[in-house]
Amino acid sequence: MHYKTILADEAATQALGKSLAHCLMPGVSLYLHGDLGAGKTALTRAILHAAGHQGHVKSPTYTLVEPYQIMLRQQSIKLMHFDLYRMISADEFLEAGFREEFNDANICIVEWPEKADGILPTPDIHIFLSIAGSGRKVELQALTDKGNECLALLHFAPNL
Repeated sequence: MHYKTILADEAATQALGKSLAHCLMPGVSLYLHGDLGAGKTALTRAILHAAGHQGHVKSPTYTLVEPYQIMLRQQSIKLMHFDLYRMISADEFLEAGFREEFNDANICIVEWPEKADGILPTPDIHIFLSIAGSGRKVELQALTDKGNECLALLHFAPNL
């Protein structure tokens, strides 16, 4: 399954994050691609807040990962937010033991997944973000059955 749209502003990014939060399920992984400032962290923040996280959502640029407990369909789920931008080599990912977090219980969102090419497991969904004028272009591509299931549940109509 494949989905493309334009996010006209920050509110549209938040709306997409809210819609994504409602279709996520345990074990799913999302890989976010885009240049600096394209909206990867903003989208992740919107997902987390829509899933009930009340606190601050910071970019894990220096820590590489931030764990969150969220509630989805009355079930407590661990969501791991990775930002691999500052990784020097893909081996750092393995040495930190991060691969173990990709399992059937957790949700993993990875910014800058290309920094760990060949090490990361195949994602369920690729999300490509790019700046388009004052908004953003977004493209979602499902690569697995679980990814297709998620995108089939996505109900999002941006206000263009």
